[in-house]
Amino acid sequence: MMGALSLAYPFSRVTATKVSEAQAKPNNGFPSFLPKQVHTIKDPFARNLAMRIHRLPVSVKFSENPIMSSCVKPLMIQNKANPVVLLHGFDSSCLEWRYTFPLLEEAGFETWAFDILGWGFSDLAEKLTSCDVVSKREHFYEFWKSYIKRPMILVGPSLGSAVAIDFAVNYPEAVEKLVLIDASVYTEGTGNLATLPRLIAYAGAYVLKSVPLRLYANYLTFNDISFSTSLDWTNIGRLHCLFPWWEDATVDFMISGGYNVVSQIRKVFSLQYYKFVNVKQKTLIIWGENDRIISNKLAVQLHCELSDAIIRQIPDCGHLPHVERPASVVKFIIEFVQRETKLVNQCVSAE
Repeated sequence: MMGALSLAYPFSRVTATKVSEAQAKPNNGFPSFLPKQVHTIKDPFARNLAMRIHRLPVSVKFSENPIMSSCVKPLMIQNKANPVVLLHGFDSSCLEWRYTFPLLEEAGFETWAFDILGWGFSDLAEKLTSCDVVSKREHFYEFWKSYIKRPMILVGPSLGSAVAIDFAVNYPEAVEKLVLIDASVYTEGTGNLATLPRLIAYAGAYVLKSVPLRLYANYLTFNDISFSTSLDWTNIGRLHCLFPWWEDATVDFMISGGYNVVSQIRKVFSLQYYKFVNVKQKTLIIWGENDRIISNKLAVQLHCELSDAIIRQIPDCGHLPHVERPASVVKFIIEFVQRETKLVNQCVSAE
């Protein structure tokens, strides 16, 4: 499993040795539903992951027809261990996992990358009633019930941590463990944005997908990347914004109030039972020490609220460690899963 960590990445910010040709070399082509601008992306890992994006039908109560929902499926479905399911951050997509996904697969995990409703590459051509928190939660649950069907190791970065906590509290049977990365869980929804008139909200959405704003966001998010890399990562990060329904979904989420999970955090501290030994639900907290978007002081606060959690910080790393330091993230997930499996086995054998 640890051999996977020797993979390299084409940027000086990510330490390793040499990129595997099998992973860096593009395959036959991209899914036809992706925006044509995908062909301009240079990053070989992003291109390869984009080629693996699928749309699967998901039936939900708030849509007459199934939503063709985007995700990256595992190469093989395993039955021995529970799968790792990767969410993404605010207004992002599964391509956020372009470096970490192949490492997790090489480490032997059944790995899924899921696009949260309203973001990513799902087909929302038919006008949805809403893209609010309840709709996003129901959509993910129906996807899980249809395709994953087993308790997950659910990984949420940034706002994806709020999505993960909200989901775990409402559907605890679907989540075995949580991994929270630079968690945006103390922001109380979209704040004043929820009160904006729709016309102004649409203007805000237009600015949100603009190249200058996304470049500036990259400057804040990552440590010391070149302009050419930042521009390519901007094209990757805004690719899903080029769908004609993106503005509608974004404005719906904005005026709905967004995620406010402050009161739910302690509920993650619920008890699970292994035989006669009760074990608190386990959570791994990962944080980049140089995060300029969410202070790592909040990592300490989150750890205090989830006192049974494990916390790991990554030096010389910004807001998205799974992009900047994928090998470290995978190493911590492997150690976390192996440690918890060992503890459970010890509890069962002690009986």
